[in-house]
Amino acid sequence: MLNTPPIITLTTDFGYKDPFVGIMKGVVLKINPLAKIVDITHDVSPHNIREAALTIGMSFSYFPPKTIHVVVVDPGVGSGRRPILVVTDHHYFIGPDNGVFSMVYNSGSETMEVINITAGHYFIQSKGSTFHGRDIFAPTAAWLTKGVSITNFGDHIDDYVSLSIPTPALPTRNTLEGEVLYTDRFGNAITNIKSEDISKLERSTIEGKLKVVLKGKQIPFVDYYSQAEDKGLYSLINSFGYVELFIYRGNASSTFNINIGDRVEVVLSP
Repeated sequence: MLNTPPIITLTTDFGYKDPFVGIMKGVVLKINPLAKIVDITHDVSPHNIREAALTIGMSFSYFPPKTIHVVVVDPGVGSGRRPILVVTDHHYFIGPDNGVFSMVYNSGSETMEVINITAGHYFIQSKGSTFHGRDIFAPTAAWLTKGVSITNFGDHIDDYVSLSIPTPALPTRNTLEGEVLYTDRFGNAITNIKSEDISKLERSTIEGKLKVVLKGKQIPFVDYYSQAEDKGLYSLINSFGYVELFIYRGNASSTFNINIGDRVEVVLSP
């Protein structure tokens, strides 16, 4: 059986104008030239920790076991916030202790260990304190691919930061209440209501009865984007299993002024 190269993913808010992403890759490859680096995204909204948490939460399970996920959305860089290594059943996560791994903590992993990264001899020594992606996170990931034991990086902690990600409520047997969590680059508004939440509604069948409601407006429910008949607002279950609001070939968020936190209901009418 052929050995496969270790995989490191990168998720940041760095964008591509500056050299930050390329430098992090250079640091990794200098330590382990065999590492395979995958960009999940570098377009997380600047300083948006919750968006980073949602992004890695939706993405990590699609990668092979032992993948190392580095997330750098870090407005507190250089402060007292801790760098951490999170170890789960099948994946590793490296980044700041500011809540970026909140959805990982709630992913149902049977085992979970969080380590405060303190082993400075694995870091790149720098005169500045504003680029921990280069100086701490990238080299830690690279040394992990070289077989360094997780126990060598620091000590176990229990008081790591976890954001409160809203979950849907079930106020009645036929109603789910959720909210908009995220808008993608197409302007689609993604809610926190998942298909498994809808399955909790009391019903004999959902065909022709499922309604999505936003700001008092009923939104038609379809199976796929091009099924929308006009430039109105529609809803569907997206590829991650979430209820999503969209305009076919349009921007739902800007057209209908949909904002993060807006309340969304899924109702099963009699």
